[in-house]
Amino acid sequence: MLLYLTDWLTQFSSGFSVFRYLTLRGILGVLTALIISFVIGPAMIRRLRQYKIGQTVRDDGPQSHLSKAGTPTMGGALMLVGVGISTLLWSNLANVYVWIVLLVTLAFGVIGLVDDYKKLVLRNPRGLAARYKYLWQSVVGLIAAILLFVLAETPAETALLIPYLKDVSLQLGPWYILLTYLVIVGSSNAVNLTDGLDGLAVMPTVLVAGALGIFVYASGHANFADYLRIPSVPGVGEVVVFCSALVGAGLGFLWFNAYPAQVFMGDVGALALGAALGVVAVVVRQELVLLIMGGVFVAETLSVMLQVASFKMTGKRIFRMAPLHHHFELQGWPEPRVIVRFWIVTVILVLVGLASLKIR
Repeated sequence: MLLYLTDWLTQFSSGFSVFRYLTLRGILGVLTALIISFVIGPAMIRRLRQYKIGQTVRDDGPQSHLSKAGTPTMGGALMLVGVGISTLLWSNLANVYVWIVLLVTLAFGVIGLVDDYKKLVLRNPRGLAARYKYLWQSVVGLIAAILLFVLAETPAETALLIPYLKDVSLQLGPWYILLTYLVIVGSSNAVNLTDGLDGLAVMPTVLVAGALGIFVYASGHANFADYLRIPSVPGVGEVVVFCSALVGAGLGFLWFNAYPAQVFMGDVGALALGAALGVVAVVVRQELVLLIMGGVFVAETLSVMLQVASFKMTGKRIFRMAPLHHHFELQGWPEPRVIVRFWIVTVILVLVGLASLKIR
């Protein structure tokens, strides 16, 4: 939005042309989302407390979590506000990729909001029934997948890039739609499963979003894409602003969500953040790199799947409790130790993923 204003002002002063640079608008995107979080956050937390929209805690989980009961939740809406406003202010609104990633993120946020509302306001412990939650996630994921498939102009935009291997990719054709759907919906639910400790999900999201922003910038720059041997996707560079806004909003939320948390993100935040990472990875053809960088999310999801499968088939559990972070808590790790160690693992995995830009 402000890009149009600065373009108009360029006729009066050439200095305003600096706003055409993605790097500057990316920085402004981070700062804008961060400031919005700082300004709105305290008032939102007070309002959530006022209406007693607080977290319910499982009595069969770690005993240290019992003190968290009543902590305001649905705070993920704060991040969506920051991401939405910052992206609309600093990105080129004529760019279709900006609208796709933003609308997918907001749509998954609405699904999470309905679930949270039913649980916390209407006091329905089931929330939005799982089949309906998955149905609407599937609808949004498939719409995004079909739209991206139709918009693809080159074979590289619908190919599965194999990281660390030079010029190796799999041409997917219509199977691209299925892969995109699985990445968006799977990533959304993976982040949701990880959101169980103070700051555990949001910091890895920030790290992965920042790394994906680097891939976005490179893919949107024809010369960089050619040099790095990654798919060149014309126009996708504008998504840098969205990634930057995601980083800023995530850090702003972490200010209030850091241990001991003043607010939890709820499904409104977790489902939206996961979908955001998934759709960005898809548009830059880095689905497998997302799998690497989001290894913490993958491990948390696999721990739940393995736990359920093992109990159904053998009647025995693999972990003391799933998702994985609860297993370590029941092993005696204090909550801050689990959180920080998962962050450290994410930093390592993000660096491994970024190395794929040069190791080919």
